Amino acid sequence: MTVRVKAVKAIRTPGGLSVRVDPRAAAVVLLLAAAVLAAGVVLIGSGDFPISPGEVIATLLGNGAPAQEFIVKDLRLPRVLVGMLVGASLALSGAIFQSISRNPLGSPDVIGFGQGATAGALSAIVLFDGGAVAVAGGAVVGGVVTGVAVYLLAWKRGVHGYRLVLVGIGVAAMLTAANHYLLTRASLVDAGRATLWMTGSLDGRDWAQVWPLLGMCAVLVPLVLMYGRPLRMLEMGDDAAYALGVPVERTRMVLMGSGVVLVAVATAAAGPIAFVALSAPQLARRVTRSPGPNLAAAAVMGAALLLMADWVATTAFGERQLPVGVVTGVLGGCYLLWLLVTERKAGRI
Repeated sequence: MTVRVKAVKAIRTPGGLSVRVDPRAAAVVLLLAAAVLAAGVVLIGSGDFPISPGEVIATLLGNGAPAQEFIVKDLRLPRVLVGMLVGASLALSGAIFQSISRNPLGSPDVIGFGQGATAGALSAIVLFDGGAVAVAGGAVVGGVVTGVAVYLLAWKRGVHGYRLVLVGIGVAAMLTAANHYLLTRASLVDAGRATLWMTGSLDGRDWAQVWPLLGMCAVLVPLVLMYGRPLRMLEMGDDAAYALGVPVERTRMVLMGSGVVLVAVATAAAGPIAFVALSAPQLARRVTRSPGPNLAAAAVMGAALLLMADWVATTAFGERQLPVGVVTGVLGGCYLLWLLVTERKAGRI
């Protein structure tokens, strides 16, 4: 029998706090962050008015021509920032729920939270003829209400991982039916508007979407990262976490609440973009080869995946640009099939 020993480095801060750092995981996070920045520069320079990477960087630093300043800072930079933040939010939420459920299928777009946010947005469009702000607010409210409902329905002396997944799948099915019903109630104009929103897209995103999303991420991302160690202990089971001094239910509620809000605000900003929350945490684990939720790696992996998918959607099909949700749906569906086959072979489903 071969025993693999994972290299972990302990760093002691001046205040006496000891921090364990996995060198490989840290290197992966840095490389992925560099890839995200590079992809962002390339995306900003792509379009009907191409700009070289050097000119993009110069413009971001305030040394561009007036036309480049307008194109880069007012038109393209907000879209890229929304893509980064949405990808990171979805991936971080996926990592939370996959760790809590101890199941790679425990993703927000599988267990109903994305469908709940969609139901809230569709209600704002179809029933109240709401504008962009009302649609975003409806998505947040729908996602949060769905999260509370799934948690309560899955509760029975605690929240078991497979029970959470099964209840979530059932809720997702009901919400999908409700969303289809709402579309049948809509007028032709509202139905077209709702269908376009449901596809998931970064087109037309501006600073009005960036600032609320950035503010929410500034609060929730540090909170989730602070709970990274208790979340890793939760993966060992409630009894083991209790024995190690983790307040299990409080930790689970804080993390689940943060994950639901992250999905809701991401959906409000860009529509329901599928499978990033499912695939990014798993890819991060495979790249880092590190146990645990790998929250930081998952977040930057999600940002990288969404930006790369947006680049494919806008450049790979000539003049026929696709919504980014179509590309992530196709790639994520293939990944889901592969994951199901792998889990079946391993005897876990």
